[in-house]
Amino acid sequence: METGRFGECSEAVKARAGLYCACPVAASDRRLPFVRTPLNYFAHGIRFLDRPYVLVGTAMPDLLSVADRKVRLRARLVKPFVIDDEDRESQFAAGVLQHLDDDRWFHKTRGFYEVTGELTRLFREQGDGDDRFRASFLGHIVTELLLDRVLHANHPGDLDRYYAALETVDRSLVEQAVNRMARHPTRQLATFLGVFQRERFLYDYADSERLLFRLNQVMNRVKLPRLPDNTITVLEAGATIVARRWCDLLPSDEFDLRNGRAKIGS
Repeated sequence: METGRFGECSEAVKARAGLYCACPVAASDRRLPFVRTPLNYFAHGIRFLDRPYVLVGTAMPDLLSVADRKVRLRARLVKPFVIDDEDRESQFAAGVLQHLDDDRWFHKTRGFYEVTGELTRLFREQGDGDDRFRASFLGHIVTELLLDRVLHANHPGDLDRYYAALETVDRSLVEQAVNRMARHPTRQLATFLGVFQRERFLYDYADSERLLFRLNQVMNRVKLPRLPDNTITVLEAGATIVARRWCDLLPSDEFDLRNGRAKIGS
């Protein structure tokens, strides 16, 4: 990777890495350019803070979408590696499968449908009907970002533990595991994972002003107009909604913080 002064990654490198894009921009709005950047890592990983290789596995599908977009982890290719509960590669594979399963049920919940609808309305009202800002797009991604904020607030110290766990991971081993599981190899992941660990941008989700900064980087990346400063009001209102409805977004039959064991060898 390119470096700037003192060996730090340059701003251009960080921007290309997606670290300044707060969330995955999925193709949920077909009018938008296809851009994928990371999103709610904390919600995916909070159940596995004591299992670093499961934890990094839960982040990997989104990390790869910006570290090396040609590399994809498919469930059918990952499942054969889930063999031994004590094996780090098996733990990693279990985390990847957990992420894919989380995505499956999360976007089907009634809570997600209703909360994204409320936030879409707030963004549309803020824009006075001007949908250049793509209110539905913002309602979707901001719901997920604010869910990470709520989990951070409800579980103080756990985001520190999240990053501390990542620091214990052998990044080269993770890259090698991905290369065994994916159709296309990557040579960029280990370096990118180090940048992700150092940047710690998930802390920005807790502050509406910093979150707006991240959102405007997303808007710039997908070539949409910059959000105005009064968007902070929408973010604060949205945070209140998500704080009230988080149990509906994360139903206990799918998301149980008391039991974070990914299934190994099942």
